[in-house]
Amino acid sequence: MQGQMMNQPLLISSLLVHAERHHGNQEIVSRRTEGDIHRYSYRDLAERARRMANALERLGVGFAQRVGTLAWNGYRHLELYYGASGAGVVLHTLNPRLHPDQLVWIADDAEDQVMFFDLTFLPLIEATASRFRTVRHFVLMADRAAMPKDSAIPGLICYEDLLEQASDDYDWPMFDENTASSLCYTSGTTGNPKGVLYSHRSTILHAYGSALPDSCGLSARDVVLPVVPMFHVNAWGTPYAALMVGAKLVFPGPALDGKSLYDLFEAEGVTFSAGVPTVWQGLLAHVEENGLQFSSMNRTVIGGSACPPAMIEAFEGKYGVQVLHGWGMTEMSPLGTVCALKPGQDRLSEDAQMRIKRKQGRAIFGVDMKIVDAEGAELPWDGETSGELLVRGPWILQSYFNRADTPLIDDRAGLGWFPTGDVATIDADGFMQITDRTKDVIKSGGEWISSIDLENIAMGHPAVAMAACIAAHHPKWDERPLLLVMPKPGKSVTRDEILACFDGRVPRWWLPDDVVFVDSIPLGATGKMQKNKLRETFRGYRLPTI
Repeated sequence: MQGQMMNQPLLISSLLVHAERHHGNQEIVSRRTEGDIHRYSYRDLAERARRMANALERLGVGFAQRVGTLAWNGYRHLELYYGASGAGVVLHTLNPRLHPDQLVWIADDAEDQVMFFDLTFLPLIEATASRFRTVRHFVLMADRAAMPKDSAIPGLICYEDLLEQASDDYDWPMFDENTASSLCYTSGTTGNPKGVLYSHRSTILHAYGSALPDSCGLSARDVVLPVVPMFHVNAWGTPYAALMVGAKLVFPGPALDGKSLYDLFEAEGVTFSAGVPTVWQGLLAHVEENGLQFSSMNRTVIGGSACPPAMIEAFEGKYGVQVLHGWGMTEMSPLGTVCALKPGQDRLSEDAQMRIKRKQGRAIFGVDMKIVDAEGAELPWDGETSGELLVRGPWILQSYFNRADTPLIDDRAGLGWFPTGDVATIDADGFMQITDRTKDVIKSGGEWISSIDLENIAMGHPAVAMAACIAAHHPKWDERPLLLVMPKPGKSVTRDEILACFDGRVPRWWLPDDVVFVDSIPLGATGKMQKNKLRETFRGYRLPTI
């Protein structure tokens, strides 16, 4: 016997219909690439998204075809999120920080039909337009006044002209909720990126999960500013969750420096934000240098890479901003865990609470996880035993785009589990902590050393801007930790001072064998440290002999 409830598909367009009907006057504020501040409402968004759906049809884009974007966080990008996906077109967000050759490869692999791009990326598109194999139209996301007088791009279309010529009379189609909605490619360190194709169903369920109280805890009373780019796993789902709950949205555009972000936070009364640690470093530096405080922001999700404990302490201890340490992957839409305390844990000592907050947190409903050994056997949740982290759930990847024949699930661990490539522990309360990537873990004499733990301790030194720990060859132990340290501008620190940070905090045999000071540490397209490049640079490094 089946239930007798309506079988209404979960579609992205339903978020927009709900937001227009119930939160029509709610504001969307954007710093535009043109330099000014733009304001309009959810009602305006809905009207322009309908125009976009009609415009795509006029451009000859059919159901399930892909359209690409090279754009910052802004209202025009949001219109494409809803206008394209709502019409059954697949929105493909490209990361402009990738090498042009990779961008061309990705667009060709996705078979993008139209390329929408912000004014910032006009030189990039002019240099690569002739190389795209499937793109038939190029649309500059600007008004007529900002259009170039002469362009190397044949038939360049003005975004605002495109919308003005389209009608807002459009009925959102109904179709299977498992239909593809958006496409995002991983920024892998080896080989070509791989496409992750999200569905309407997975996107809506992920929005539900991210809005839960023990997740991001979003509501109509929030003012949400996603610092994480809309080209990075759909800004971690915030453009969908915000409309679901009716929150005010604030978009920073291309200005992601500390001063610009702080000024926008204060001007718009931002209460919630999300981003990677490297961005928050700039914001905290600006706030500290100028003796500032946050008047409205009360919490932020920090993910993308492990959040240094010193950053959590600064946000919470100095500025009263709750840090929600999170973890996820492009393949997971991306949210997997959030570190929200359980009942009674808020009465623990500050040190005990901090030990919990350093972890990536508990799985939200919709994500199941386990850790396994090399043979695929499940390991205990004791907070001590490390193993490879596996996940499964309704918004987690089953197979990569155009690579359906590529096996993802290792039969050792059982069917239906995605191998994350992370090494982790899980404690008895379900709090998961990433100890390393499987490719980054340091194996010394057959025992594992967590590079992340060593990096976090080093970054707690007040003179350290960034630290990376990699494995260096050792004739006896096979691998030993080599710590690479980038000092803060104008600050100095010695090798012995860095090593002193580890006293009593890690086992003696974990201590780095050497410390090398560097001018910079390479970051990938999403702000993560590129340890593969560091390993290549220091491939022949000889550790000091004792």
